[in-house]
Amino acid sequence: MRYILILCCLFSLPGFAQWKNYVIGVKGDTLNRVDKQDRKQGPWIVRYEEIRGEPGYEEEGEYKNGKKEGAWRRYSLTGDIAAIENYRWGFKDGMNKYFNLNGELVKEEGWRALNPDKVYDTIDVEDPASPDTYKKVIVKNEGASLKHGTWKYYDATAGFITKTEFYLLGKLENNDNPLDGVVAKPKSDSANAKAKAKPKPKEVLDFEKQNSGKKKVKVRDGKTF
Repeated sequence: MRYILILCCLFSLPGFAQWKNYVIGVKGDTLNRVDKQDRKQGPWIVRYEEIRGEPGYEEEGEYKNGKKEGAWRRYSLTGDIAAIENYRWGFKDGMNKYFNLNGELVKEEGWRALNPDKVYDTIDVEDPASPDTYKKVIVKNEGASLKHGTWKYYDATAGFITKTEFYLLGKLENNDNPLDGVVAKPKSDSANAKAKAKPKPKEVLDFEKQNSGKKKVKVRDGKTF
């Protein structure tokens, strides 16, 4: 048995030897790995304590060659979800979601990461006049993500969208209507009923006025017996 344990250790040593630093997780997996070039690699879990009135949080995700890659999740120190962010090449990319202290969605942001290895990057942009039709746009790489796509702001209590914005490669698209994209608070059922109710014809109003207070009103309904 002792020889088997020694043999297992010998096989496991090369795997750990490639890391300059790492942490063993509760499941026995290696976390927070740093390679020989001082680059963060693989799954990471980081905890930030509260400081100067700012709430602390934990975040978890993966690094690839020292840069955030894929989905990263941020939690409050009590374990509630605070944000879900997506990264590519270390920059925000795709749709990111943010939540309040109760775990309710309050904002969605669209981002587009640019390839840091290129001076110019090519992006497929959907034609607003023709859905599902895309054209290629060449963008100068400024070394950061661009706001790109729809941004939504939510009333977390009521659960509806209060404002929407659309960004095209970092620029906010102008709206002809200043209220375009703003969703008003839904009306109550009684308000909707009043809005849908049509005004009665003058003849009906006169008839109701003449017969007001009478116990029984005889009317002709067009039936024949």
